[in-house]
Amino acid sequence: MTDLVTGEAVVLELRLAKLASRALALGIDLAVQFGLLFVGTIVVAGVADSADEALSAAIGLVFVLSVILGYPIAFETLSRGRTLGKLAFGLRVVREDGGPIRFRHALVRGLLGVVEFWITFGSLALITSLASAKGKRVGDFLAGTVVVRERVPVHGQPVAAMPPQLAAWAAGLDLTRMPDDLALAARQFLARSGDLAPDVRASMGARLAAAVAAATSPAPPPGVPPWAYLSAVLAERRRRELARLSPQHVQPPQWGPPQATTQPWGPPQWGAPQWGPPQAARQPWGHAPAYGAQPPPAPRPEPPPPTGPPADDNGFAPPG
Repeated sequence: MTDLVTGEAVVLELRLAKLASRALALGIDLAVQFGLLFVGTIVVAGVADSADEALSAAIGLVFVLSVILGYPIAFETLSRGRTLGKLAFGLRVVREDGGPIRFRHALVRGLLGVVEFWITFGSLALITSLASAKGKRVGDFLAGTVVVRERVPVHGQPVAAMPPQLAAWAAGLDLTRMPDDLALAARQFLARSGDLAPDVRASMGARLAAAVAAATSPAPPPGVPPWAYLSAVLAERRRRELARLSPQHVQPPQWGPPQATTQPWGPPQWGAPQWGPPQAARQPWGHAPAYGAQPPPAPRPEPPPPTGPPADDNGFAPPG
């Protein structure tokens, strides 16, 4: 495990690829390249029978360079750092800041790979990798890259809990414009908020809360701390996602005879029972109740509100 610092000063925890997995991935790549060279040599030999010697040599040289150089450069450029061997073992080449590599990184690695693997038979790459703390070979040093593992055990982060004070407000949130990367940033902030300094936690939480508020509606109630607002939004977003994926959220139509509470369309037939409350209880607007009707009962007095927290307490307990 290593800590890579991005350009935004964000620390990424990445698991470096070990020498054994990199050697096995290289073995697969070399086997593919040797297979291509074998098949290509047969094809080039067949073409050489009908061409002159200079043309045959040129075709053979271009083909060999295409396999030795073109294979790793093309794969690592198009797949953002993976060849067939790395794909088989879950490895990827990334920049030192954790970002995806580009053509210039793959080109430098491919050119140095000719010297490290084909001319020195892998001895130079082996010595450099053993001497490097991150297992980097010469091509990695010059290109500014490192090989990491993608298939790592996933450690589940604590799911954001819904603050009880915001449950009713969160039910009416519009989350259609909230991007996934913003939700991931808010989740990571809540997961690591306990490790941050108070001033950093306050400033970062305020920025994330402002970004989430710009992508959602309605606005949070006044006085809600940023961490509680973010936790409520993420909890509601997760609840809706689970409800959408759950097969129980779609109720199938109920076939059968209508229930007693079902009123058929159209005027009632003569003598048909009238479903619903008695007519005496339905008072049209603007008319006084019928003679002898009982007035509505007086409203029951509400109990006095409980003694609240002090004036400086907003009722939200920060996550422990």
